[in-house]
Amino acid sequence: MDTTAILIGVIAFLVGGAIFGVITFFVGVKYRKKVAEAEIGSAEEEAKRIVAEGEKEAARKKKEALVEAKDEIHRMRVESDRDLKELRGELNRQERRLQQKEESLDRKIDNIEKKDEQAQHRLKQAEEKLKEAEIIKKSQLDQLERISELTAEQAKQQLLDALETELIHEKALKIQNYEQQLKDEADRKARELISLAISRCAAETVSEATVSVVPLPNDEMKGRIIGREGRNIRTIETLTGVDLIIDDTPEAITLSSHDPIRREIARQSLERLIADGRIHPARIEEMVEKSRREVEQKIKSEGERAVLETNVHGIHPELVKLLGRLRFRTSYGQNVLNHSIEVAYFAGMMASELGVDPVQARRAGLLHDIGKALNHEIEGSHVGIGVDVCRKYKESNEIIHAIQAHHNDVEPKTVVACLVQAADAISAARPAARRENLENYIKRLEKLEEIANSFEGVEKCFAIQAGREIRIMVKPEVIKDEKMVLVARDIVNRIENELEYPGQIKVNLVRESRAIEYAK
Repeated sequence: MDTTAILIGVIAFLVGGAIFGVITFFVGVKYRKKVAEAEIGSAEEEAKRIVAEGEKEAARKKKEALVEAKDEIHRMRVESDRDLKELRGELNRQERRLQQKEESLDRKIDNIEKKDEQAQHRLKQAEEKLKEAEIIKKSQLDQLERISELTAEQAKQQLLDALETELIHEKALKIQNYEQQLKDEADRKARELISLAISRCAAETVSEATVSVVPLPNDEMKGRIIGREGRNIRTIETLTGVDLIIDDTPEAITLSSHDPIRREIARQSLERLIADGRIHPARIEEMVEKSRREVEQKIKSEGERAVLETNVHGIHPELVKLLGRLRFRTSYGQNVLNHSIEVAYFAGMMASELGVDPVQARRAGLLHDIGKALNHEIEGSHVGIGVDVCRKYKESNEIIHAIQAHHNDVEPKTVVACLVQAADAISAARPAARRENLENYIKRLEKLEEIANSFEGVEKCFAIQAGREIRIMVKPEVIKDEKMVLVARDIVNRIENELEYPGQIKVNLVRESRAIEYAK
């Protein structure tokens, strides 16, 4: 009973609380609605007020803009009126100037018309006078023709012929004068270039003697070099290809060989054997082989030195070796390698002064005597051998031509070839470059001409190119074309048998037929 009453009371309490809450919620909602409506009303009034103020401000700014626009229009109208006034004034001034120029042109045209009339009048007078002059000239020409008995064309031709003769003479004189001036100028320039090249390359000496004698410490050493029954000397001669001459000369042995490299190998081998003291065939063979290797290495290093000193690059290694071989080759008293280096210097200097490629000139000068490295081994002149070798190792045609022309075997056609010729002559003219004294040299040339003149049919002959060539003019009625080769061969045989000379001599026979008649 009690529990039921409590439960009913609790339910009643809960129902009453819920009803109270609902009532409170509706009262609150109604209050907030009233407050919101009041705020909306005040916001609408404020918005109406703001809109009214904006309309007033817009109207005020519109009125101000209209006032400013009117002021700007008034200002622009005033400025345009002023510019228009200035433009009208300028147009008026231009119009006045044009009127003045028009008046001036009218006056000038009047003057020109007057002058034209005067000129026409004078032209008529000149034409009349010209006609009178033509009549007078014709009458004078007729009179001159009667007096001279020549027509006008004949007299004109005579004057032209006389003038042409006089002009030919004057032209010849002028050409001769110009040629002489050019020759003098070329001689002067050539002397300057040569003297400059010589002064810039003043070598101390160009002469070098070939070493052919090996000194001995005592005469007992000669016996040791000969060996038992001559076995040592035979071994040396067999291995080196050099003849050892042991004569009565005290404490010296002479080496004899046409090959300077073999002679150098033999010299070094003998000096080492003498210094070592052990002389027998096995030791000789060892020393000769060692000397040969050293000489080959020296040949290579000398060739490389020459290339570096002359600043010539791109030379084939075989040509470099041949250059090194020139270190052991002499021409007269001149070392051929030093001579080639000197020629390269001279040719390069003169080429630089003339505006020619100095590298090409130095290259041609360095290689011009390359054939002398092989002329003991290959038959022919050093020029021909040098040309063949350089062609084999792909040297340029300009270099080959310079080598071929440096002794006038062919006519020089390039500046480089002429420079190599000149440089070769300068180097060969150095003091002591030619050991042969003047008297012997002249005697050899005289003997050369004497041999040629001794043959029947020889009209005259000349030894040229320092005795390297003899040029022989023969009588065409005595020596026919088919006999020329036989005569040349006979002269060569006589020269080879009767003369001693360095290098080779070119025998050049010239046969010329002439027919001369006189018209009488």
